[in-house]
Formats: sequence, C-alpha cells, structure tokens
Amino acid sequence: MRITLGVTGGVAAYKAAELVRRLQQEGFSVQVVMTPGAREFVTPLTFAALSGQKVITDLFAEASGGEANLDSAIEHIAVAQRTDLLVVAPATADILAKFARGIADDFLTTLYLATTAPVVLAPAMNVNMWNHAATQQNVETLRARGAKVVSPDEGYLACGMTGPGRLAGQEEIIAAVREALHAQRDLEGETVLVTAGPTCEDLDPVRYLTNRSSGKMGYAVAEAAARRGAKVLLVSGPTSLEAPAGVERVSVRTAEEMHRAVTGRFAECSIAILAAAVADYRPMEKQPQKIKRSKASLTVQLEPTRDILADVAKVKGERLVVGFAAETDHVAENARKKLTAKNSDLIVANDVTTEGAGFDLDTNVVTLFARDGRDLPLPRMMKTEAAQRILDEVVRLRSVLRAKPMAHGSGD
Repeated sequence: MRITLGVTGGVAAYKAAELVRRLQQEGFSVQVVMTPGAREFVTPLTFAALSGQKVITDLFAEASGGEANLDSAIEHIAVAQRTDLLVVAPATADILAKFARGIADDFLTTLYLATTAPVVLAPAMNVNMWNHAATQQNVETLRARGAKVVSPDEGYLACGMTGPGRLAGQEEIIAAVREALHAQRDLEGETVLVTAGPTCEDLDPVRYLTNRSSGKMGYAVAEAAARRGAKVLLVSGPTSLEAPAGVERVSVRTAEEMHRAVTGRFAECSIAILAAAVADYRPMEKQPQKIKRSKASLTVQLEPTRDILADVAKVKGERLVVGFAAETDHVAENARKKLTAKNSDLIVANDVTTEGAGFDLDTNVVTLFARDGRDLPLPRMMKTEAAQRILDEVVRLRSVLRAKPMAHGSGD
C-alpha cells in the first residue's frame, strides 16, 4: 500500500519524520511531498533518507539547462493515480484553506485535487488560528467532502499559548490511517460489474441516435470500486475516458452489444452497478446508404431495445443490482417505481435539469432509493465523491441483505 505524506510549513513539521517511520512499521510505502514552507523547518534530505524515496518539492522542477522539466510538471497526476492514501501532517491553516477552496498553486495542492484516494488531515497551528471561524468552516467543508480530520491536541504550544493546536499524537494519526484504508478496502473479494457511457444506435452509415452521457459517473464508480479492493469489469459505451488503473474494460457501441456483454459476464460478478445511459429505442432498420436531404419530411420508426437492468435482475440470485434513473420530473416517484418494477436493490436517481447534475459534468446531485425503504438525498458533489457515497450504500445494503437472505430472494 502506498501512502503520500504531505508535510507543510509549521513547527510540527519535524514530527513528520517520526511519522514516516511509524507508517513504514505498519507496512506502508511512504513518499513525502513538501511545501516550500515545510522546507524552512526540515530538509528534504531528512525525509529522503528515512523513506528511501524521492521527496517531491516543486511542481515545476528544473531540468538540466534551467528549463522546466515536463516530467515534473505532470508528476502530480502519476502520484495521484498510484497513491492509496493522502496524509497531510502537519496541515497548516493555509493548506486547509487551499484544499477547501480548490486552490492549486504547488505540488501538494495540485495533487490533492488530482487524487481520488482517501485523505487524512492532521492540523497543527496556533490556538487562535485553529479556533477562527474561517478555519473551522474549512475543516467542516473538508469533512463533508470525505476527508478524515484528526483534531489537534490541547496543550502548551510553540508560540507560548495554551489550547488546541498541537499536532495529534502518532497513534491517533495511525489509527485514522488504518480506519481510512479499512473503509476503502471493504469490497475486497467482490467482483463488481459496472456499465458506463452512452450507446449509439445506427440510422444509416453516417448517422446514429445517442445521448449526452460522457461516462464520467460510471467510470468514477469503477475506479472507486477498484480502490476499495474489488475486481472490476467495466462495460463501456463510446467515450473518450481512459479505463481506470486495474479495471478490465469491455468496449461496446450499441445497446444490443452492451446487453450481450453484460449478460455474458454477469455470472462472474457479485455486484452489478448499471450506470450506462442505454438507448431505450433504436431504428427498426439501418439504411444501407446515407439518407439524402430532401424537402419532404422523414419518419423514422423506432423499436425498443432490450432492458439490461430488468433482464439481469430476473436472474440475480444473491447478487446485488444497482440501477440508475435520469429523470426530468417526479424523480422520487419514478425511481421507486423503477426499483420495484426492475427488481433492483438500489436506484441512483437524479433530475438532469437540476443545476450541477446530469450529463457531461464533473458534479452530480443524486438521491439513493434502497430496497429496504431508505431514501438518501445527496447534495451537489463531485462525481468521484458521489461514487464513494453510492458504494457506501452498496456496502450497507450488502450487509443487510446477506443478514436476511429470504428478503433478498432470487427475483425469478
């Protein structure tokens, strides 16, 4: 397991050296990222010697000749993709504010925005800075986004004041690390089948019917499931997105191809999350040649495609099946109907006309409707965050349904 340890510019920076040792004793590989302020308190050489790895200090390190190094400029993406957990200790008031506001002006802040790994923050600062309303608001913002904040200890501070602000003890930080990683490995042993993206239904050799789905939601779910320990099969319609690391992608184009791919691999999975925006209708006939423009009106006859969600839910057995519902009105009513009619365990529904929700956006606003009667509305959040919340509900439902196998049923 790889941990990235962010060290920021506070007196407590020296304590991060011992934290590296403790994390290594826990069996983690640790790479240190230092802010410019941190280097005023501890040298990068100290952390390089302790971790045995390169210490990253600059977003734009210079190559030979004094020019910007392109490899360094994109390194934050590589580090973001390979890290399993981001820990920042000490976390200053400045870094908390930047994280909360999405400011990316150095390697650590840019890495924070680029990673989908869980985040543990251990603040340390002057007592008045910690108690300030701005800092407390930033902390709450970060907690709401899923970061685990290890509150500072109380005591005598370097500035001579007494109160909360001291970096939490190493055992508290290590406990938070264990908790964060345990939560993110709760799908170990599961095989999750995810569908994503649109389908394209051909009208003639140059035209087709499709929708505005970008695949971002489904890809976020696939990546999050893989990070949480699952084996992931991603059946994807046409999209420009790259398959997440460690995920097996099966590329399809039409609703029929997606149906065959899903039903053909369904027996391998224990959880199916069908996030794709599959066409409900397709042209009854594909014209062999391009339809020429004319002044006459054109009528295209459509026929329904096969219902992937309903078909797999009929034979799900003890598998857990999640469907998605993109609605424009009566969201709760339609989602509940779909939950029952399709024999699903969970429906993720949204009103695509809501600001910040819908297709081809990085954010979403969804409500989760569960088989056991629980409705969970979520505020607008990044799709990467929504994916984690969806999987949290999947894990909860899995425990409930496995505890009561007769309530789950086979769906036959």
